[in-house]
Amino acid sequence: MELRHLRYFAAVADTCHFGRAADQLHVAQPALSYAIRQLEDELGVTLFNRTTRQVSLTAAGEFLQGEAARILTGVDDAVRGVRRIAAGRSGLVRLGVTGTAAFSHLPRIARVVRRELPDVALQIRADLLTPDQCDGLRSGAIDLGVLRPPAVGQGIELRTIDVEPLVLAVSVDHRLAVEPVVSLADLRSEPFIAYASRHSAVNDAVVRSCRQAGFVPHREHEAPGTAVLLSLVAAGLGVAVVPGSVRALPLEGLVFRDLLDAQTIELALAWRSGEDDPLVEAVVGVLAAAFSVHAIADSMPTGRPL
Repeated sequence: MELRHLRYFAAVADTCHFGRAADQLHVAQPALSYAIRQLEDELGVTLFNRTTRQVSLTAAGEFLQGEAARILTGVDDAVRGVRRIAAGRSGLVRLGVTGTAAFSHLPRIARVVRRELPDVALQIRADLLTPDQCDGLRSGAIDLGVLRPPAVGQGIELRTIDVEPLVLAVSVDHRLAVEPVVSLADLRSEPFIAYASRHSAVNDAVVRSCRQAGFVPHREHEAPGTAVLLSLVAAGLGVAVVPGSVRALPLEGLVFRDLLDAQTIELALAWRSGEDDPLVEAVVGVLAAAFSVHAIADSMPTGRPL
């Protein structure tokens, strides 16, 4: 049974008039009549009662009318779905997110995608370091990343979505907690709490900032992630210099203070270079518009990010 024959039958069944159905289908009436006879011959049944004055459905025709409507609706839905996927408007995107971005940027990312691409689902893998995200992108384990540049290894393209200041995190009873703004030089004798990963872009930015201020930070404790790091700070075990986005993670016993002379740190979208994936392109596009991002590299050298 040809799909064309089924559409022809549905049009005649809906109008019970070969002339009107032919006009609706933009075909000649003799060609339509011939196609219906072919369908009847193929099925071995009579679908229409025909007289010189009217056309009506037989019992078999009434049954086929309902089935044809269901089948044609399914076909049309399938066509629309395939076209949405091909246009990057439907499907699943596996998204990797680095530590602090899960608190500060992920809610907005999810809202933008849901609003602009309602048929796109996000599968989130949070608290992934940049090296893990780059490996995941190259292996196909994730489709898109939110990470701290620079990328690790080749084959990764980046677009900046934010440039954040570094801020100071201290316990509420720390001597600097009462200061609205702190200079990095004031931290010269303080014990620091840092990320445990040797690939931390945050650690690198903190060390560079401190060296510009004339000292090397003394690393007293290490933490595997942001939540543990801030908990150690709140416990009074040291201070931490972290991206400003951590302000989105309030913790009892902890305060954040602006730093006068610290460096900034980037947050970027990342995906596989040279891959023609309309779904990833669509998500990057709507996020680019939402965050007013700009391309920062076509291919990135080996680096040491978080």
